[in-house]
Amino acid sequence: QVQLVESGGGSVQAGGSLRLSCVASGRTVSCYAMAWFRQVPGKEREFVAVSRPSGGNLWYADSVKGRFTISRDNAKNTLYLQMNSLMPEDTAVYYCAADPSIIQSSLKRSEAYAYWGQGTQVSVSS
Repeated sequence: QVQLVESGGGSVQAGGSLRLSCVASGRTVSCYAMAWFRQVPGKEREFVAVSRPSGGNLWYADSVKGRFTISRDNAKNTLYLQMNSLMPEDTAVYYCAADPSIIQSSLKRSEAYAYWGQGTQVSVSS
């Protein structure tokens, strides 16, 4: 079993920055695909960014491309999401997800991930 704990959320004004962290425990996740999703009330969970094992092959949602950066420190079993130029539409609960065996075509699908964190709230005001 893998436990994921997110932190770093908060309230910022538009144009500001936040850095989210997701610490994994229970198993080493260097061989896991790890991703960030976000969700607002009444909507489905939305893909944000994904890092394949060992940090290679990064993909982003078009809505965050150029503003968000996903990275991982396998020595610390930690995933990060650096969020710059935040906009009010980025307001959501952000979730960390991990899976040890996921095919490329499923990397952006929330239902493909076995492990999830509890989420951290990000609020961006205009």
